[in-house]
Amino acid sequence: MSFTLPPLEPSRDKALLRRQLQAERQGLIDRHQRAMQLQEVLRVWLVTRPDTAVGAYWPIKGEFDVLPALYRWAEADERRCIGLPVIDRQTKQLRFQMWFPGCEMEEDAYGIPKPKDTPVFQPTLLLVPCVGYGPRGVRLGYGGGFYDRTLATLSPRPTTCGLAFSNGFVPWLVPEPHDVPLDAMLTDEGVAWPAPQ
Repeated sequence: MSFTLPPLEPSRDKALLRRQLQAERQGLIDRHQRAMQLQEVLRVWLVTRPDTAVGAYWPIKGEFDVLPALYRWAEADERRCIGLPVIDRQTKQLRFQMWFPGCEMEEDAYGIPKPKDTPVFQPTLLLVPCVGYGPRGVRLGYGGGFYDRTLATLSPRPTTCGLAFSNGFVPWLVPEPHDVPLDAMLTDEGVAWPAPQ
């Protein structure tokens, strides 16, 4: 006799939920295939955008690697530039420094690679990594609040697009008062938010 265990219910405790989702993401046996699908979704979505200055991120903890698709996007037009976040330890906000393949990198205060001595710029489009995501642009990050603090002060505010694998969807996730909702959400299954018309 055999039986199947029911799927693990995501925790309503956000710290535990983050750990669950990160472990699940790192354990995906089809993560490479999902990443290839998300690369394609992102490339097609970027074609619809007028932006020439995009803020991205260096992938950690099994996150989707946005940089290959962005590099191809930047190659198509010399006006386009890519930036990676640098954390200001005092304000706990992000600034974005230009990145290109082969530029010199160094570790930030959290051990994440960042460009060394490249120009700072303000992106018009910000690609945001998500540990999880919910309906209507709700994002679950690592809990540091860096993106929310940064977005609250940027003027003009860039368009924000979350990136995650579709298994990170948490249907009951609701925003906290300080959360800034995402303008769009892309997954390996396509555009998750705003919902297709």
